[in-house]
Amino acid sequence: MKNKPQKKERNFFEDVYEVVMLVPKGRVTSYGAIARYLGTAMSARMVGWAMNGAHTEKNVPAHRVVNSQGLLTGKHHFKTPTAMQKALEKEGTKVTKDKVVDFEKRFWDPAKELL
Repeated sequence: MKNKPQKKERNFFEDVYEVVMLVPKGRVTSYGAIARYLGTAMSARMVGWAMNGAHTEKNVPAHRVVNSQGLLTGKHHFKTPTAMQKALEKEGTKVTKDKVVDFEKRFWDPAKELL
């Protein structure tokens, strides 16, 4: 009897990275918004852990993920303390005192945008 080929199980981090790669330049999303979109609303911290590991992944724009108030809480996981802000500003997102200016206007909610 032949063994059935095993279906590759999706990894939560891979799911997070897939969503983050869809965030357009000049926009930001939050850990909680990604968690809600993935159906795990109470897993915002796990999304944060995924973002901590995103630096080893290619093409994952981790700088576009901030906390629910628009604060650059993940900035200490970048090569320098200002790298996250510089990456956002390069894309046209203004940051003052570690907070995205006009956060509500720049916020990209995957649950709404990926209908």
